[in-house]
Amino acid sequence: TPPPPATAMRALLALLGLLPVALALVPPRPPSMASSSAARAPAPRATGPETSSLPEIEVIRNPPQEELEARGVFSWGTWGCEVSKFPWTYDEREACYILRGSVTVTPTDGRPAVTVGQGDYVVFPAGMSCVWDVHEAIHKHFMFG
Repeated sequence: TPPPPATAMRALLALLGLLPVALALVPPRPPSMASSSAARAPAPRATGPETSSLPEIEVIRNPPQEELEARGVFSWGTWGCEVSKFPWTYDEREACYILRGSVTVTPTDGRPAVTVGQGDYVVFPAGMSCVWDVHEAIHKHFMFG
């Protein structure tokens, strides 16, 4: 089947090198007339106290050594900090294994806070903003992604 007339016209203008000129002459359509897939996309998730659809912080207390080795935890990077309190945002998922210390991590969007410490395997979901309240100096293995 032949392309729609608008597609054929765009192709012809592009071939003649006139597409940028033609696009500059056409006023933008109001959003209500847009035919893009974005207009048909579902509405974004509402923000507020409803957090049941947001992934929570996962904690595995004292996982078996074999499981940690299978995940490669002991080859991950390490990070630590002293007693402190600071905001943090996870741009991507982070898995970590706490070697020593303790911290309470409180998400700013209403998800439940967790307190983790030595021997805990923790997964922080991507996109989560939180406050770290380090009670005892923390040292951990970590892996992003």
